[in-house]
Amino acid sequence: QVQLVESGGGLVQAGESLRLSCTASGRTYSITTLGWFRQAPGKEREFVAAISWNFGSAYYPDSLAGRATISRDNARNTAFLQMVSLKPEDTAVYFCAAHRGPNANYIPHTRNEYEYWGQGTQVTVSS
Repeated sequence: QVQLVESGGGLVQAGESLRLSCTASGRTYSITTLGWFRQAPGKEREFVAAISWNFGSAYYPDSLAGRATISRDNARNTAFLQMVSLKPEDTAVYFCAAHRGPNANYIPHTRNEYEYWGQGTQVTVSS
């Protein structure tokens, strides 16, 4: 079993930056991909970023236009999400999630492909 805990959320002003952290514990050796999702009230959960745990390759959706950067520190079992030029529409609960699979080069980007989830951290961007 894998446990994930997010931290770093809070209230920021538009145009500022924020870094979120996700620390994994338990059977971390089984993780092949660590991803970030977000969900705003009344909207579906949206893919933000993902990274291969072993190889470090990253994947981002076109919708974020380069404003999100994912990284990881395997020695600390921690992944990070750096968001810059924050906008009010970035307001959401941000979740980290872990994927396990036979293909370490495959980076999933849908909710159902991740089996372990953190409780989420709230990010609120004011005008």
